[in-house]
Amino acid sequence: MNTVSERLDAMQPQMIEALRRLVAIRSVEHLGEGGTPFGLGVQRCLEEALQIGRELGFETVNMDDMVGWCEYGSGEEMVAVLGHLDVVPEADGWTSPPYEARLVGDKIVGRGTTDDKGPLTAALFALKAVKEAGIPLKRRIRILFGTNEETGSADMSYYLAHGGEVPVAGFTPDGEYPLINGEKGIVNENYERTLAQTGAFRLLRLEGGVAANVTPDFAMAKVAGPEGFELPEAEKIQVTKIEGGWQIEAQGVSAHGSQPETGENAIGRLALYLSRLPFEGEAAETISFLAEKIGMDCFGTMLGIALRDEISGNLSFNLGVILGDEGKVLVKLNYRYPVTFEQSDCQPKVRQAFEQAGWVRTDHRYMPKLYIPEDAPLVQALLKVYREATGDLSAPKVIGGGTYAKEIPNILAFGPIFPGDEMTEHRPNEYMTVGRLMDNAKIIAGAMMELAAAD
Repeated sequence: MNTVSERLDAMQPQMIEALRRLVAIRSVEHLGEGGTPFGLGVQRCLEEALQIGRELGFETVNMDDMVGWCEYGSGEEMVAVLGHLDVVPEADGWTSPPYEARLVGDKIVGRGTTDDKGPLTAALFALKAVKEAGIPLKRRIRILFGTNEETGSADMSYYLAHGGEVPVAGFTPDGEYPLINGEKGIVNENYERTLAQTGAFRLLRLEGGVAANVTPDFAMAKVAGPEGFELPEAEKIQVTKIEGGWQIEAQGVSAHGSQPETGENAIGRLALYLSRLPFEGEAAETISFLAEKIGMDCFGTMLGIALRDEISGNLSFNLGVILGDEGKVLVKLNYRYPVTFEQSDCQPKVRQAFEQAGWVRTDHRYMPKLYIPEDAPLVQALLKVYREATGDLSAPKVIGGGTYAKEIPNILAFGPIFPGDEMTEHRPNEYMTVGRLMDNAKIIAGAMMELAAAD
């Protein structure tokens, strides 16, 4: 058993068990919980990943519970494999426990198995195999464990601001194969509107969605209204009579916020339904705005920001969260613009539309676009590894999803999703097959050697 691949095959049971240990920790953001940056679950998951690294024989560092790493090798230069341990909330629709990493056939099912705990586990064991095989290295290899990728990447800003070493090359296994050499710019914004309601119909409660970057599969409103009024029927809308009014539930289909067109936005469906009811005053204005300017539009057409280019396709627009009561409504937006455009081509129009309709922006976060030409050395090196492993000569991709490649210089997204594979990240029953876990480990090991091994 001399080759890196053979060593990885022998480690498969250990790899699956390590992934189970990480998935078992619900590492969803809870800012400041217990004095931690992003919550006790995220902190525990970081410590568990570092513990696994120590068990595999690597030196580890925890930088103030913001980011951690394990490292192997020597040399002045460093190559990085950068992933994240935080996950989006599980939501409804799971047919097996989301935090057990249960083996269902050949699928390891659990939140984070694909995004991004599975690939990080594969990277840990890939590095172990490279070490055990005695591969001579000219650069150190560092596996970086991020903790805030899903909700802002404050961890990577902290890493750089506090002296974190910048790699000379590297990748994040948090995208797709063969390679991602471009990522749309991403804008996250929250808008809030206060309500002074009048009329017989009143909004009592609004809720829907789990995160700005997830297309919501459920939204609900509680509405007060006069006795005897008959609410209309509508597809995928359920109306239940409650004391003094109705509870209205809208069903949708969950999807990643970078591809809202692959889902059905339950909040938009709910807004369109509510716009048919006889609200008055500010409640009517608020509902009409959401229905007429967003609705179930996935491309920003009704807001006048339907941008498109040949490299990266359409702008995507996702209304991910709504929260409201009798006096206030909050929405969280996530939209992503093509790589040949700038934030200034879309964001001012969104803000103007909301503010003219009486909303106030309460939060704004922004990730710029990324595009590295196909002939760049890092692109060519990673493509070489993938092509030798698979025989697939496909060109690199440009995507709507945002990865850590935008946060740390000299990084591109490389894997873990293969062409034709089901995309389950951010969805119920997220999974990675055992075979794909092993495929990723071997490709990651190959990339480590390509970027760090001695000539």
